[in-house]
Amino acid sequence: MKFANLDVEFVDREVGLGQVATWAERGALFPMVIYGPEGCGKSALLRQAAAVLRELGYEVFYLNPLDRAYHADVTMPDIKNAFMQFVERALAENAVGRLAWGAIDFIHKVLKAGKAKIAVIVDDVFQAIGLQQAAAYVKGLLNLIEHPPHSYENAVVLATTSEGLSRR
Repeated sequence: MKFANLDVEFVDREVGLGQVATWAERGALFPMVIYGPEGCGKSALLRQAAAVLRELGYEVFYLNPLDRAYHADVTMPDIKNAFMQFVERALAENAVGRLAWGAIDFIHKVLKAGKAKIAVIVDDVFQAIGLQQAAAYVKGLLNLIEHPPHSYENAVVLATTSEGLSRR
């Protein structure tokens, strides 16, 4: 699997999670898009990364539109509840692509509230929004890092896609 421009074999995930911890310490300079063959462990890595980042004091949004898995580990109950309601409504309407874009709005709300560390983790997002929107979505995530609406200490943005889908 390709992870942070390194070939990483996910045997015990120590190297990958160590890289996540490094990004958590210094922040990521751009969104990290992780790709690899279906079933290689990308989703499991992201779930573990979300837990690591939360333990390190990050406000974490996790979204896997295809598996209908999501959570907001944020310290602001009103934003967490609004996010959960938004996701449930979009899933009920079968609007999974809207979830990915809507998550960016919630990240803006967390930054506006003055939270210093933010993590965005989106799994299989390109399949949900379509490959033609992938570049625009990554650019939107990059803008959160480079041109945030409010100041922050660190940001970590992780996304995955399957190798087969991305190459096609």
